[in-house]
Amino acid sequence: MQPALLIFIAKLGLLIGGSLPKIMASGWALVFQEFGHFFGTMVFGLPVALLLGIKREAIGATFSVGREPSLAIIGERFGMDSPEGRGVLAEYLTGTVFGAVFIALLAGLITSLNLFNPLALAMGAGVGSGSMMAAASAAVAAQQTPEVARDVATFAAASNLITTTIGTYFTLLLSLPFTIWAYTTLEPLIGRTRRPDTTAPVETAPPSHEEPALGTPALVLAWVLIAAYGLIGNKLTYGTAPDAAVLGGMAIIVAVVLAGWALYRLAGRRLPAVIWVSLIGMALTHPAMPFAADVAALTGKINFLALATPILAFAGLSIAKDVPAFRRLGWRIVVVSFMANAGTFLGATLIAQFWMHAV
Repeated sequence: MQPALLIFIAKLGLLIGGSLPKIMASGWALVFQEFGHFFGTMVFGLPVALLLGIKREAIGATFSVGREPSLAIIGERFGMDSPEGRGVLAEYLTGTVFGAVFIALLAGLITSLNLFNPLALAMGAGVGSGSMMAAASAAVAAQQTPEVARDVATFAAASNLITTTIGTYFTLLLSLPFTIWAYTTLEPLIGRTRRPDTTAPVETAPPSHEEPALGTPALVLAWVLIAAYGLIGNKLTYGTAPDAAVLGGMAIIVAVVLAGWALYRLAGRRLPAVIWVSLIGMALTHPAMPFAADVAALTGKINFLALATPILAFAGLSIAKDVPAFRRLGWRIVVVSFMANAGTFLGATLIAQFWMHAV
């Protein structure tokens, strides 16, 4: 799964690089409400997970809303075979299947209470998932005047853009370490033991990134094959024939991954590969680069959802061998996922509301 995730991260970095100036020009409320997005999942989800008897899976399930970058972070830090890996996979699947419906119902209910400014609710809707953002912002906008509804859509999109852009770094450097600390602190106090916890203590030292099971030639082959899968998905789903321009765009994406991986190795694996890959992608499409428009045009012919298809396939293969573990978690992980999704929406809304009134 890790090679597929790096391809996706490269595309994400190339996608958002051109929007960095717009993000920098956003208001302070848009900036500070992101703390609610990334800490709200843990504040709302982790205590519930511990009270329900979930162990280290709670870390992966509550440090974020469990989108593709979160899979990459947990996969590189703990491995997808770990309890944390099972937790983030469960969060990913629950959010994919139920996330949009749940967040729409929640946003509609909270909006109907008339407790929050519609723009604060709009910023809360930018949870980092396009489908969930669209569902939540639509539920908020449906209860507003046409003029306010347009502002809701604008602020929700801006918030989602910021969440998507800085989310990888925020979750890696702040949310995940804080969730690990909160787990080690709270688990002895409120954790409910469903079964003996024979797992090793949670690592609290700086992450030591293990050498991947695949060697470099096998990794390069994997990236080429995953890129081919992405081209097939792009053609079948979006009707984009793999002509010279499309092949050139995919070649750039693979080159970004290779360059990021090389820097990751040269830097002694002190920073995760996802950071190097995303930084290179954003740099290539930043407006300050003279060739940014050409790179964005070429890579823009490949829809990022087409690159998510291999991730879903590998996730299914990974989950199949862990069915007994998921069965033990059962309905509990669904409840925890709902609480994490509610936390990211409510946390960001509360901070945005406070900041809007403060200024």
